[in-house]
Amino acid sequence: MKLPGMKETPLKVPYTEPNITGLLMNRITYLLDNVPSDRRLVVVCVGTDRSTGDSLGPLVGTSLSKYRSPFFDLYGTLEEPVHAMNLDETLIDINKFVRKPFVIGIDACLGQAASVGCIQVGSGPVRPGAGVNKDLPPVGDIHITGIVNVGGFMEYFVLQNTRLHLVMRMSDIIAHSLFLSIMKCVRPTSIPAATQD
Repeated sequence: MKLPGMKETPLKVPYTEPNITGLLMNRITYLLDNVPSDRRLVVVCVGTDRSTGDSLGPLVGTSLSKYRSPFFDLYGTLEEPVHAMNLDETLIDINKFVRKPFVIGIDACLGQAASVGCIQVGSGPVRPGAGVNKDLPPVGDIHITGIVNVGGFMEYFVLQNTRLHLVMRMSDIIAHSLFLSIMKCVRPTSIPAATQD
């Protein structure tokens, strides 16, 4: 049973938190629980592999692509990133080819020094490009973001000089938590029979 007002504020957890996967799964599952079964889950990982800090989304997408899951559509990988130049077109394609999409937006963001390394999960869209003053369309019915570095000054330079280790660790955690949450929320009737490789 869900209590009114429960978990309405976004969850924000440092990636070093011992039980981070469980905490993220709990919140993501909560947000996916009421998605009607006739809506298709679509994961949109925003970012570019040309900037270390901004590669969080494509890294998450590449990790998720390895699962080859039939339970969600995936846009944005290192091979085929979704970024400022093709975001509008990608969103048009999703609404054109996916019936009743429920979009999970994933992106890197900049924040305060104390928040660097935190992963956030919440309702509503992610706002790509906001950290570097770009006006891009919002993405997602819910969002997952990773605070990769400090914002407020020379944002492009900061994104270029973000530690790859931090971004990769956060992307692994996000991909793993999201995949497990989706599997937990999938209706038993829609799970295909196990097959032998």
